[in-house]
Amino acid sequence: MKQILTILLLFCVLGNSYGQDPNFSQFFVSPLTLNPALTGKFDGNFRVAGNYRNQWPTINNAFRTATASFEVPILNGKLSEIDRWGVGVLALTDKSGNGILNNNYISLSTAYHKGLDEDGYHQLGVGFQATYAMSKMDGTKLNLGDELDLNGTWTNPTLDPLNNRIYTKNYFDLATGIFYNGATNDWNNFYVGASMYHVNKPRESFSNAQFYLNPRITVQAGGYFPISETTTLHLSGMHSNQAKATNTMVGGAAAFSLNDDELNPAALYAGAWLRIGDAIIPYLGIEFSDLRFGISYDVNTSSLKPASNTRGGIEISLIYIKRPSDPYRRRLGCPKF
Repeated sequence: MKQILTILLLFCVLGNSYGQDPNFSQFFVSPLTLNPALTGKFDGNFRVAGNYRNQWPTINNAFRTATASFEVPILNGKLSEIDRWGVGVLALTDKSGNGILNNNYISLSTAYHKGLDEDGYHQLGVGFQATYAMSKMDGTKLNLGDELDLNGTWTNPTLDPLNNRIYTKNYFDLATGIFYNGATNDWNNFYVGASMYHVNKPRESFSNAQFYLNPRITVQAGGYFPISETTTLHLSGMHSNQAKATNTMVGGAAAFSLNDDELNPAALYAGAWLRIGDAIIPYLGIEFSDLRFGISYDVNTSSLKPASNTRGGIEISLIYIKRPSDPYRRRLGCPKF
């Protein structure tokens, strides 16, 4: 049964490009896959982020996705203290159907964030991202229907041309986004943004068919604010639309302070997000010094429950922001990812 599900999955991918891009439940700690305008949107010297997701592992490792990114501000000292120009690089790998379909991406991003008031509490940013995509479908790993014998094993020879061939496709992709964030004091922050990926609608097909990757439009919003001296509430949501596929997530987490050090805070995060019509996603995170680690698990609630055994998939995230050691520096107002 798992082999049949894998085959159906691959034929859907080969037949058209009307599905969704790889995405993360912890979208709030995957900035460069959410909005190019988030490039450089952090208070520090540089930011490193990584994500790993294994979705529907009971269906022959249906989707495994991982990213690594690095961002740094440029022209510090030449721009206004309330402005920021960031550049970044993102690597993403996505394996489908137990490694039969492999997609690898390398992206370069840049964004400029302009201060809107003299205190730097409000900023507006615009970003762009260029991506080179490399796709490969390994037909030698496929088990096709005519290979199934009467004993339930895959021993019959196949006449299907998909078998024993490796298909490749490379293309160039563009994305853009806009992002606003604001604050009323040093202890809260709120934001709203929008992005469009696949602006140029690249052709994505292993044959000569004219299948094009549809633009993905995403809106996101959220913020954080203290609810006590030791607890801060973080809320976030996003909605994306790509062709006929939609993805809507809302939720939040409470951060419980573990120390009184403003320069090197430590906190425990606990909360949950809801992917509407699909999954409930509990989340736990730990923050210490400049590092934040998070883990979540999708509990599937959709019609796929029989195939997934209610196991949507595990996801982990790691984000590191190197902060300056000067305690008197002017801090840049940013959402906390």
